[in-house]
Amino acid sequence: MSQLDQLPDNDPTEVAEWQESLDSAVRFGGRHRASYLLRRVNEHAERTELDLPPLLETPYLNTIPTSSEPAYPGDEEMEARITAWNRWNAAAMVTRGNQRAGLGGHMATFASAAWLYETGFQHFFRGKEADGSGDQLYIQGHASPGIYARAFLEGRLTEGQLDRFRQETAGDGLPSYPHPRRLPWLWEFPTVSMGLGPLSAIYQARFNRYLEHRGIKDTSHSHVWAFLGDGEMDEPESTAALALAGREGLDNLTFVINCNLQRLDGPVRPNFKIVQELEAQFRAAGWNVVKSLWGTAWDRLFAQDTTGALVRRLREVPDAQFQTYATRDAEYVRGHFFGGDPALRTIGAGLGDADLLELFRTSRAGHEPRKVHAAYRAAVEHRGAPTVILVQTVKGYTLGPGFESRNANHQMKKLTGKEFRAMRDLLGLPIPDSALAGEQVPYAHPGENSPEVRYLRERRAALGGPAPARKVVARPLPEPSAKPFEALQQGSGRQEIATTMAFIRLVKDLMREKETGRRWVPVVPDEARTFGMESLFPSAGLYSPVGQTYDPVDRDQLLYYKEAKDGQILNEGITEAGSLADFTAAATSYATHGEPMIPFYIFYSMFGWQRTADQFWALGDQLGRGFVIGATAGRTTMTGEGLQHADGHSHLIASTNPAAVSYDPAFAYEISVIVREGLRRMYGPDAEDVFYYLTVYNEPKVQPAMPQGVEEGILKGLYRYKEAAEAPADAPRLQLLASGTAVHWIIEAQRLLAEDWGVAADVWSAPSWTELRRDALSCDAAQLRGEDRVPYVTQALHGAPGPVLAVSDWMRAVPDQIAQWVEQDWTSIGTDGYGLSDTREAARRYFGVDPQSIVATALATLARRGEVKPETVREARQRYGLDG
Repeated sequence: MSQLDQLPDNDPTEVAEWQESLDSAVRFGGRHRASYLLRRVNEHAERTELDLPPLLETPYLNTIPTSSEPAYPGDEEMEARITAWNRWNAAAMVTRGNQRAGLGGHMATFASAAWLYETGFQHFFRGKEADGSGDQLYIQGHASPGIYARAFLEGRLTEGQLDRFRQETAGDGLPSYPHPRRLPWLWEFPTVSMGLGPLSAIYQARFNRYLEHRGIKDTSHSHVWAFLGDGEMDEPESTAALALAGREGLDNLTFVINCNLQRLDGPVRPNFKIVQELEAQFRAAGWNVVKSLWGTAWDRLFAQDTTGALVRRLREVPDAQFQTYATRDAEYVRGHFFGGDPALRTIGAGLGDADLLELFRTSRAGHEPRKVHAAYRAAVEHRGAPTVILVQTVKGYTLGPGFESRNANHQMKKLTGKEFRAMRDLLGLPIPDSALAGEQVPYAHPGENSPEVRYLRERRAALGGPAPARKVVARPLPEPSAKPFEALQQGSGRQEIATTMAFIRLVKDLMREKETGRRWVPVVPDEARTFGMESLFPSAGLYSPVGQTYDPVDRDQLLYYKEAKDGQILNEGITEAGSLADFTAAATSYATHGEPMIPFYIFYSMFGWQRTADQFWALGDQLGRGFVIGATAGRTTMTGEGLQHADGHSHLIASTNPAAVSYDPAFAYEISVIVREGLRRMYGPDAEDVFYYLTVYNEPKVQPAMPQGVEEGILKGLYRYKEAAEAPADAPRLQLLASGTAVHWIIEAQRLLAEDWGVAADVWSAPSWTELRRDALSCDAAQLRGEDRVPYVTQALHGAPGPVLAVSDWMRAVPDQIAQWVEQDWTSIGTDGYGLSDTREAARRYFGVDPQSIVATALATLARRGEVKPETVREARQRYGLDG
């Protein structure tokens, strides 16, 4: 049976003849010959652009034969010397750090990948001096010693800085991995949290296109390079967006996957072949795949492989066994690899022991600049699809037999003096024995005016300056007009609107601003309609690199689904990870491209920090700026959605991120004040490297007008919203604090306390528990230095009568952040535990945070102080049905 049986065949005889020809090839040439013929025919069909699905796997050979490699444009001998100096200093830096302080570090990764980086730096990677953007380089984190070594050779780093590798407390040390926040003039992208680099690189390439299509900046010359490990590809984020890159034809993107066949503890695919697996995965996603596996020493063998036995043997040997060949003697390799097939024995018989050891220990394409150059050239010249280069190397190459291809080499942190002398001899470096006689291996440098340094600098000048490099040249954005903010501050009259809608209305107005409107980048993971964003569809449009190739089903409606090549909204589908990667690219455009953008990323708050907290950390490390909006926030506002959708803890997670400025506004006017201040802090003359996290709710409420003089309290995190009504002097007193939607609960509780129990309570809005805590911590630190500073929360509540009861739709740990700086007795209630499906009222009664439960808790607090009778609490619980 065949799928094609469903279709009419106009000439079944012709089909039968083709099938007979194939049977004949099998009969007379053998199965392998017939397979070879079919592959050649399939390759020819691809070249003639016939409508055939591509093969997902090709032979275990280089994609580009040696005979087809382009001429090498550089001085290979000179570049080999430069690479040798960099190899030496990278190993010396890590070794010296471990000899002195046991600081760790990684040597084997750069040793295997040195030519992958050097070939790029000499001939491909564009710097920022040409157009302010250059290429974007996602450097593999464990290879950072080699990048530092190159910067040292260029004169960008000093020997003293190399000696402060992983020693940052003094202020001028080098971070262990690519950390822009720690070394902001060098690193652009944090990558060592494995998996985030490839995901971010895809969305960076896409955002480059977005900027170009929207007419904000010509990024057509920028190329995104992501250097990855084969073991790193196990991370789900590594492959999460491959289909996006293939679907949108991101030919401005190249993945370079260093296939040294080793994870951190052992082989990547012990019983299988990682190269073939990755090839199939990338081809299926629509990528152009370039395999660069074998060095030139293999060419003579392939020329003798008239039966295909050698290629079959290479394909069938699992990766772990191939690693074993790289560490065993020639006799073992000859018997084990070549001994099982007569044709292979014939090939092996013509090889000496030295030839066998070269083949299996060192001859990999990733160690030969001509082959790396050929692969890179093929990648940048390919059009219509992103390219992945699967390049094979030896992990620990040039570090000696104790390192090369060893399972433990990722944890090996230093070389012995004997190993350094062997490395020097192998690399041909002019370092005398006397220089190696001391306890510490020296750094080596050919000299400031040496041919090597001059060559290196000339090549970088020709390519647009140093790389990697991070520069901030963007000018501040003009301040928006006051009108959009004032509209929210006037309140909603009698109309009920949720704070989610208030935020969207504000942004919609800000997107109309003449100077800055086009710089807003709305990012949403599919549920834009849930957040009331469909009103933006026709006016702003949803970004699509191909525009809209269909008639939308709702075209006759006012708020129809409009895609456009210059669309402003990034609607990413159901992917929080992809959406946050998009947001990060936009949030750092001020540095990457010199074009400040104002992204806001809106999502179900439950599926933001909990799901992608590692990416938020990387966002802070990359110094991203923008607004992150946790919508449908709180544990009890999502009616009927249940446990997995109910967020009562994102503010607690966000509080752990030093770059996140977090707010939980209760009213539209609070949003207005916070967003306006956020724009000033992130895009004004003294721009700060922070991003804002706002939680907004889907619960419609009448939005009051902004009271006078509350702006400072909103921004600092606490202000008195509503004082207690006049009460007798001896009436019990209480301070009610809340954030977000819980402010409405304590307003009702204030009324019940006064009318039913004669208790006077002040209502306080606490838009940011976290900002209050950070201010208090700062004051504590200042006091240790002898300064007289009092935390704002202590000042605000000073002298307020009665105990404090803090309420929120979050777990109690969120408001409890400030408890130690409150001089009054402190009690908090919240929504600890899992969420559940029910009405808002029922859920709040369940958690004990509805107005009546708040009253009961307040009375219990006063009873403990002897200010109301204990039986008052029982009476209140009975009156409100809290025990039923």
